[in-house]
Amino acid sequence: MKNLRSEVIKYAKMLNSRKLSALRSGNVSVRYKDGFLITPSGAKYSLLKNKDIVFVSIQGKFDKKKGIPSSEWKFHQDIYNNKTEAKAIIHSHSNCATAISTHGKGIPAFHYMIAMAGGNDIKCAKYATYGTRELSKNILKVLKQRKACLIGNHGQIAFSENLSKAFELAEEVENLSNQYIKALKIGKPKILSSKEMNKVLSKAKNYKKG
Repeated sequence: MKNLRSEVIKYAKMLNSRKLSALRSGNVSVRYKDGFLITPSGAKYSLLKNKDIVFVSIQGKFDKKKGIPSSEWKFHQDIYNNKTEAKAIIHSHSNCATAISTHGKGIPAFHYMIAMAGGNDIKCAKYATYGTRELSKNILKVLKQRKACLIGNHGQIAFSENLSKAFELAEEVENLSNQYIKALKIGKPKILSSKEMNKVLSKAKNYKKG
């Protein structure tokens, strides 16, 4: 568990250093035994110690004497409960993804790399107050057959088989968000067809193996 706690801290600090989230915003978790390890509530990531990382059972129980988990632990719990392939989750308030989310819009297939998130677009979950089950439900709805999404007036979330890949996906979502905003400044970008995106999605399954 010690190594996993250190890894959670590593990627929490990277939220700051890679400019995906500032100070205390965003959160990081990794599946562990019958639950998950998650960053604590209200802590500056630069000051985190292993003892600060909180274990939450898959039923949503935790020992308050050992720390309070991120206020958004519920959507981590619900993703782990509903997505067996999810082993690690990165949530951030990255600038460009958040900017798009404030319009309640997702990102269409303006670029084939959209497929890295698992589908032919990146959807945006409807806004709900942070830390609520309503927000979890909204997120799960748009994560159907997806590994990442935007969250209305909030930010983005990405999951994968480990923290390294989840973080990489979060960075890709932010990069695509930045490119999409720039494309919109020029005009209306061409959107790739569903047929083409299906080809890309098929190829993407072996993207890292080829």
